[in-house]
Amino acid sequence: MSNEVEMKLALGPLGPDYLHRHPILAGVPSHRRTLLNTYFDTPEGDLQRMRVALRLRCSGDAWVQTLKTGGKGGGGLSVRGEWEWPVPGPHLDLEGLARLPAVQALDQSLLAKVQERFTTDFERDTWDIEYQGSQIEIALDQGEITAAGHKVRIREAELELKAGDSASLLALADELAASVPLRPSDTSKAARGSALLTGSWKLPEASAPAHWLHRATVAMDAYSDTRESDWLTQAATALERLAETVPKAGHIALHLRTHQLHNDDEDDWLSPEVGAALLTLSRQLPDSTEMS
Repeated sequence: MSNEVEMKLALGPLGPDYLHRHPILAGVPSHRRTLLNTYFDTPEGDLQRMRVALRLRCSGDAWVQTLKTGGKGGGGLSVRGEWEWPVPGPHLDLEGLARLPAVQALDQSLLAKVQERFTTDFERDTWDIEYQGSQIEIALDQGEITAAGHKVRIREAELELKAGDSASLLALADELAASVPLRPSDTSKAARGSALLTGSWKLPEASAPAHWLHRATVAMDAYSDTRESDWLTQAATALERLAETVPKAGHIALHLRTHQLHNDDEDDWLSPEVGAALLTLSRQLPDSTEMS
C-alpha cells in the first residue's frame, strides 16, 4: 500500500495547449499512453458510499487492478490510500482484493456483488520533472467518462508527488496557473463517473472555512459536468460564506455571478486570474476535508 499525494486541476478549453507550451516543460520529454479504465461497484453503489474506488486499467497489453480509498485534502490537493497490482486480463482478482486490509474491514458479501459500472478512457501525456527539490509527475488527461449511455469530458492535469515535499505541488500549481487556465478540482474521476451514472451530485456539508471552499470546488466540478447553472450559484454562495472570514473569496463569487448573468459558455469564466485566486485560497485554508 502507498499513499498517493497529488494535486488535481481542471483545465479550461485552452488549458492543454497552454500547458504543453509552458516554459517549465520546455525540453522535458513527454510520454503518451492510452488508458482504458473500468470501475466496479455494487448495483447499490456501496463502495462509493464507503469512499472506495475499484478499477481495472488497460494500457497496451498490460492490465492493472487498483483500489483507492477516500483521503484527506482540499483545494485540489489530496492524500489517498492506494493498492495496485498486475492482473492477467480484464477480470477482477477478487482473491487478491479480499486480502487487502482496506477490504477486510468491509462486509465481505459485497465483493460477490461488484460489477462494471462506468468507464473512463483517455489519453495521458506525462512529464517527470524536478521542482524545488521534489520529484513530480505532471499528467495531462484528455478523454471521456461514459456511464449509462451518457458522456462527460475529461480535461485535467494531475501533479503527483513521487518524492519530496507536498508543498512543492502547491508551488508548481501556482506557477502553472500564472498562464494556464486551470482551477483546483476536488472530485475524482470515480466520483464523477458515479454522479454521471446516477444522474445525481451531492455537495458536502460545510461549517468551517476550509469546508466552504471544498463545497464551492465540488459545485464547480458539478457545473462543469452537468452545465446546470444552479451549481455555479451554489459555488458562488459557498464562496460568499467563505468571504465572511476570507474577503478575497467574495471577488471570485462576484465573478461567477456576473458570468451567469452575461454568458452561457460554461468554460469561459475560468481565466488564469480566477484559477490563481482559487489556488491562493486553498493555501490560506490548511485544514483538510474528506475527499471522495
